[in-house]
Amino acid sequence: MKKIISILTLITLVSLMSCTSDSTDDSGQGQTDQFDRGAMLVNWADNIIIPSYEAFDVEAKALNAAAAAFVATPDTSTLGTLRTAWESAYFSFQNVELFDIGKAEEVRYSYRLNTYPTNATEITSAVESGNYDLALPSAVDAQGFPALDYLLFGLGDSDAEVLAFYTTDANAENYKKYLSDITGSIEQLTTTVLADWKNSFRGSFVSNTSSSASGSVDKLANDYIFYYEKLLRAGKVGIPAGIFSNEVLPQTVEAYYKEDLSKALLLEALNATQNFFNGKAYKGSATGASFKAYLDYLNTIKNGSDLSGLINVQFDAARAKANTLNSSFVVQIETNNDALLETYNELQRNTILMKIDMLQALDISVDYVDADGD
Repeated sequence: MKKIISILTLITLVSLMSCTSDSTDDSGQGQTDQFDRGAMLVNWADNIIIPSYEAFDVEAKALNAAAAAFVATPDTSTLGTLRTAWESAYFSFQNVELFDIGKAEEVRYSYRLNTYPTNATEITSAVESGNYDLALPSAVDAQGFPALDYLLFGLGDSDAEVLAFYTTDANAENYKKYLSDITGSIEQLTTTVLADWKNSFRGSFVSNTSSSASGSVDKLANDYIFYYEKLLRAGKVGIPAGIFSNEVLPQTVEAYYKEDLSKALLLEALNATQNFFNGKAYKGSATGASFKAYLDYLNTIKNGSDLSGLINVQFDAARAKANTLNSSFVVQIETNNDALLETYNELQRNTILMKIDMLQALDISVDYVDADGD
């Protein structure tokens, strides 16, 4: 989806100055900031990020194993098991996609695992020719979870039609190899990113407490806001609903071929972003130092209320609106796109609260180019 968003950035000529905040009174501005950034970084790394990657690593390995079993014996049973493993891993991935820092950024992790819509024509060409390199930037929209969505659900209207591509089709062996290469890539990339966190990167991340553009807090804050604004708000909801175009684009929904997962994936991602804001551990209900705690420490007030409380209220409002949607965003767009637009509006309100009010309070500058008008 980042590929789509980058195109939209070129054609949507709206000034960043249209981002505005109303009546913000950041009471902590101007005082000496003694908040323990190191404790927050430790909580992020040890209780949220690394455990999230560990859980997803298990899912990625299970997905690759299910793919191997399917390739060895492609039948209804192994196809069903593989589909279940894909869905489970896709949900788990929603909890790590927001951490595009360190090795993940270096290997283009989220690009390679979740660029959608997938390019079915490119996939077919790669399978038929047997000539492809998943590491190339041009291949990001022909791999990852969206490509598996097509290969497991989009090749036919029935299990028998899908299975034919892996059994009797002239390119059956190539289809099986391509499928295996994709799941193998997901596992290998995840192993690489997790190993880096558990070895060298964790130490450098938690020790870099600098209050500057190169500090870990500033960098991850920007990655977090970028994820929420561009991949969650715009990618999962805004682009399909037609916010950035002259028409609705149902073919751009996440998990397009599975059809009934788009809402559930949005809710999982929304939960992950709110939990991170509150410093909630990936396992259990414990909370630690976080954006919320930082804002509370600074006594950040907006319109007479704690900014952290307003952000959480808005997360809840967006979730409540999303819960009213059809499980398939394709169906939602076709039957009542206004409801999807209303969900976008609720998500948008938190874009302003976090990107403008929160970052101003924390004295963090936005480090990415933006032209969609927020």
